Amino acid sequence: MLTIFGYRGSINVRKVLWLCAELDLNYSTEDWGGGSRPTSSPEFLRLNPAGMVPVIDDDGFILWESNTILRYLAASRGRTDLLPDDLKQRASIEKWMDWQVSDFNNSWRVAFQGLVRKNPAYQDKAVIAQSLDVFSDLVGRVAAQIDRNGGYICGSSFTLADIPIGLSIHRWRALPAAKPDFPVIEDYYERLCSRVGFREFGLNGGL
Repeated sequence: MLTIFGYRGSINVRKVLWLCAELDLNYSTEDWGGGSRPTSSPEFLRLNPAGMVPVIDDDGFILWESNTILRYLAASRGRTDLLPDDLKQRASIEKWMDWQVSDFNNSWRVAFQGLVRKNPAYQDKAVIAQSLDVFSDLVGRVAAQIDRNGGYICGSSFTLADIPIGLSIHRWRALPAAKPDFPVIEDYYERLCSRVGFREFGLNGGL
């Protein structure tokens, strides 16, 4: 039995929940972080010494780091449509996943904390505007990649990379601020909305 430790408000937890929908996996959840049980507790730190969600327990195998969890679940369930066996194709998918969790995530952090979370430590309007500009610039690069590939981030079909990228695009669209128009992104978002997992854990899952 698969158990997911975390809270649904976390974008990284929603990555795993969305993939579970794609894989049609049965799972249970335990709420940690986000105002529930603290991830700094000894019980949680035994699962993940980094103290971050999500963590999974897959029949006794404990794993943390959201994109690593995605790769493991897709590969262990034989979903080569999402993560191919071919090393070059796989690397092309994984590079976008790694970019999302580093550069793409970091671009929106200040704007998200200031505009959505209303975090008092992130209320400098100039810094928020700079974060929005960088985020939008990177969204434009994603749009160009999708346009070149014919529909998705790594080609003409949905892959594992579209889960983290798609959730970041959802966050960009939902930020309460003026943003540039990217018709390619709107078409991409519409395609994502056709997927049950995205509708539940992206479209209706929060920011």
